[in-house]
Amino acid sequence: MQYRVLGQTGVRVSSLALGAMNFGSMGRTTQDDATGIVHAALDAGVNLIDTADIYSNGESEEMVGKAIAGRRDDLVLATKAALPMGDERNHLGGSRRWLVRELDSSLRRLDVDHVDLYQIHRWDPSVSDEETLSALTDLQRAGKIRYFGSSTFPAYRLVQAQWASRELHLGRYVTEQPNYSILQRGVETHVLPVTEEYGMGVLVWGPLASGWLSGAIRAGQETRTNRAGLMAQRFDASHPANRAKLDAVESLVKLADEAGLTLIQLGLGFVTAHPGVTSALIGPRTLDHLHSQLAAADTELSDDVLDAIDDIVAPGTDLAAHEKNDAPPALLDPSLRRRDHRFDGRRSGGLFSGNVA
Repeated sequence: MQYRVLGQTGVRVSSLALGAMNFGSMGRTTQDDATGIVHAALDAGVNLIDTADIYSNGESEEMVGKAIAGRRDDLVLATKAALPMGDERNHLGGSRRWLVRELDSSLRRLDVDHVDLYQIHRWDPSVSDEETLSALTDLQRAGKIRYFGSSTFPAYRLVQAQWASRELHLGRYVTEQPNYSILQRGVETHVLPVTEEYGMGVLVWGPLASGWLSGAIRAGQETRTNRAGLMAQRFDASHPANRAKLDAVESLVKLADEAGLTLIQLGLGFVTAHPGVTSALIGPRTLDHLHSQLAAADTELSDDVLDAIDDIVAPGTDLAAHEKNDAPPALLDPSLRRRDHRFDGRRSGGLFSGNVA
């Protein structure tokens, strides 16, 4: 197992980290399954575990807490908050009110007194950077979190948050958790240059592209995957983006065979080869899944193989950009990219050159 410094924290973490999204009802994983996976990962040298409050509605955190009992000092523990927890209107987002409350709930579920890394799961456009960063800074000073980070933030929001931290004399995001794989390379264009500029650690989610790079989804058999019922549109072979992914996968399988690698080793070796990436988050549902992914722990791809990957999927290209969860709000809400002429008279002289929130 390789170890790398997490941004500028001085904390060394394994190049493969354990993601716990599949623990609980979401992945149909029992406590015994989760404990076995956690212990096997730790024994193999993995020392970072990442979960979130929303995973199986808190069940993942509970399972992780039980699995790490007696081994807390051996690992870097990370969790996340901001996505909706239930239907109550204020049980989400980046407000101080919610983050303070929800961190206490996460600590209770994990049965620990602090987490090493607390991440904002998605940027909340309704909350100011000052609101969120000041809350996180206070939680850090209280000893409940050691560091804090972001997840799936657009590049411009990462820059804005770094500026706000400096301007307001608050703690800053020291990590970012983006979606990155051979099939989804868009973060190479903006996000990874920003994280490198600010010395942020990068924990990649989806390095196997939801199973597309595990060998589970191939031409002619994609409809048999057990993922068909979960976000089925992401695996519908009639969708142009999925056809492009299938074509790329077939080329990648051939490349992996020629290089004497599994497709999993090719996929994980690709993301961990990027100088801006600290760790790739693997999300096994079974011990067999874990072992097949741990086999990539020391994989180093040659320049020839990396060049061949570039020929199959060009650098900076997303084959399914709509799945990234990092689109600016104006791309999703048409009203945000259409001028409201009722305000034109009050915006004369360029005083309001952008959108008014």
